[in-house]
Amino acid sequence: MQKTNIRNRRFLVQACATALLALGACTGIAGENAPVKKQILCTTFPIFQIARNVTQGRDGVALSLMLPAGLGCPHDYALTPQDMRRMASAQILIANGLGLEEFLADAAVKGNTNLVVVDTSRGIAGLLDYTEDDDHDEPAGHAHEHSGHNPHLFASPRMVAKIAVNIATALAKADPAGQALYEKNAADYAARMTKLADEFSAAGKWLRNNRIVTQHGVFDYLAQDMNLEIVAVIAEHSNQEPSAAQMLAVIKTIREKKAGAIFTEPQYPARTAKTLAKETGIPVAALDPVASGPDNAGLDYYETTMRANLETLKKVLGTK
Repeated sequence: MQKTNIRNRRFLVQACATALLALGACTGIAGENAPVKKQILCTTFPIFQIARNVTQGRDGVALSLMLPAGLGCPHDYALTPQDMRRMASAQILIANGLGLEEFLADAAVKGNTNLVVVDTSRGIAGLLDYTEDDDHDEPAGHAHEHSGHNPHLFASPRMVAKIAVNIATALAKADPAGQALYEKNAADYAARMTKLADEFSAAGKWLRNNRIVTQHGVFDYLAQDMNLEIVAVIAEHSNQEPSAAQMLAVIKTIREKKAGAIFTEPQYPARTAKTLAKETGIPVAALDPVASGPDNAGLDYYETTMRANLETLKKVLGTK
């Protein structure tokens, strides 16, 4: 898959969503009988949580989440009829971007251009490649299916700060009356996220061993924040099982690179990681990228979860 395919997918996201809005207008879902509140739909849990913090206190908007809160990364997700109906009634669609929502391309057709599609990754500097040329090692015979940039920005507090500002900027254009509130909320949230990112960076300087193995490529941006070296990735997608040859390759890398720990994600089974840990004698622990969460998550859920991750990293990897 070429990088141009990732860019094309963004246009497909826009075409898909705008066409569904047109469908809603034709069937009476949207139009003269639409609710007074501006309907804002977020694709994934982490984007929804960031948008909640940006829009809190704003009357006249109804924010909702399209995918199940407990889903995790939607690499293999397929749109449902309910998803289609919810997209048809939305005025604003807030997406992660960078190809994370591949499922949106499945329904891409020409349609109405009135829907505001917010690609929260747009214009963000410091994106990491997500290609066959990744710096960290891959198991033998294990090729990436993706190309372009790594879409898991939400696992980095520093990137989340930038996403919040992007959301506020887009919403201010769509809803000028709320501009001051959106910008203030985003600035406050971004400041907290930047402070949290600085805490990760400071802690990274004191780790006894900064070499780690991850379940899939979700923690690359967090590793960048903290100066962690990801020496191996178990699978391209966290729900994949590596072959015996791939397992042997990871074991070899762990030993050669003297990795300090293997980190799994609570959204997915840890069986393979535990096998690798037992074989190599290094610890295994869970880090939560906040790709999912409870339906009743509080506004501070991301910050609380990431602080728990920071304590886990320090405990498992040790400090000097």
